[in-house]
Amino acid sequence: MSGDLEVRKGERIPRRPLPEFNEASSFREALQRDGIVGTILGDANQYGPLSMLFVLLGVATVTGFIIKLISTFL
Repeated sequence: MSGDLEVRKGERIPRRPLPEFNEASSFREALQRDGIVGTILGDANQYGPLSMLFVLLGVATVTGFIIKLISTFL
């Protein structure tokens, strides 16, 4: 194990230190300050999970649209 992991009494799995986290006052500010990739993948602020849900919604919509197109032509 590396030296920066901490095992607390009664726990088996070591905890890693928390990543750097900067709060933003709005979703728009979070995207402007940390960028799309930093917000979605880097969890640089509190809007990371929300932005991941938006990405999931977009991917699911596009996938559903493609499946619908394929099924109408077959």
